[in-house]
Amino acid sequence: MAIAKSERLMNLALCLLGTRRPLSKRELRGSIEAYLEASGDDAFNRMFERDKDDLRELGLVIETVENLEGETGYLARRDSNRLPPITLDAEEAAALGLAAKVWQQARLAGAASGALQKLRAAGMPEAEDSYETQPSALEPRIPVHEAAFEPLMLACRDRRPVVFDYRKANAARPEPRQVEPWTLECWRGHWYLAGWDRDRGAERVFRLSRITGKVRSRAGAFTAPVPDVVTVRETVESWAGETATRSARIRLRTGCGYPLRARAQSVSEGADGWDELEIPYGHGLDAWLVEFGPDVVVLEPADLRADVVDRLRAVAKG
Repeated sequence: MAIAKSERLMNLALCLLGTRRPLSKRELRGSIEAYLEASGDDAFNRMFERDKDDLRELGLVIETVENLEGETGYLARRDSNRLPPITLDAEEAAALGLAAKVWQQARLAGAASGALQKLRAAGMPEAEDSYETQPSALEPRIPVHEAAFEPLMLACRDRRPVVFDYRKANAARPEPRQVEPWTLECWRGHWYLAGWDRDRGAERVFRLSRITGKVRSRAGAFTAPVPDVVTVRETVESWAGETATRSARIRLRTGCGYPLRARAQSVSEGADGWDELEIPYGHGLDAWLVEFGPDVVVLEPADLRADVVDRLRAVAKG
């Protein structure tokens, strides 16, 4: 009968934690029954590398060093894998429990759950109103559908420059961007990245849904200082017209453009399949209106109408 993976991981963790010197793969293979049963060196190597990555994903700090014989060895020092006493109160524990349930992605959910288990093992109190034992009809979620989210999240954490292709709202084709990522933030159902655009030499905010292809990491340190407070939301709000001091009148096809309707200052229902809306007008509103395509017609002001027409023509030309 095959040995369960959980038992194999436990045995590997105990071996790495229980040694005072690095253990080579040869020694680990001879000490763990599941590795002895592996059919060939290639199968063992693949199994070991997966197990090692899984333990690191669970939070075990595994060092790679050379032992006295010159072989590559592995060990997990106890002092590097010991948490200090946790002094959270019940309300703080409840907040962490809620945060761990927010992520929908399997990989992020597993990491959050593993972190929560480590905190509990170190003495974090159980919340009285556990979200696990008292389910609610409403559960918090942070939806992430963009493939760029996870590599950008890791790049922000590790302070690694990245390269990706980005399509602006008024462009038919994406352009390469070299960015030093600072932080990610969700606003009105969309994820945005704030960082330093190396090509433009300035701070920029990127909407993740407009990133095409893979996000590729680059070696080297950041060239620009990371601000103490990154105001992603304020920047996006200003671009989307949230801080507008003017108003615009548009025609919107009936049954379409619900985000625009939610922000409208007034709505007049039409009988011809079109409604007339008055919406806040600020920097970036033209780019937002273009996203609704033929369902929106700008009535006034004239400068906004001209900007929207120019953007639509640029997209049509390709």
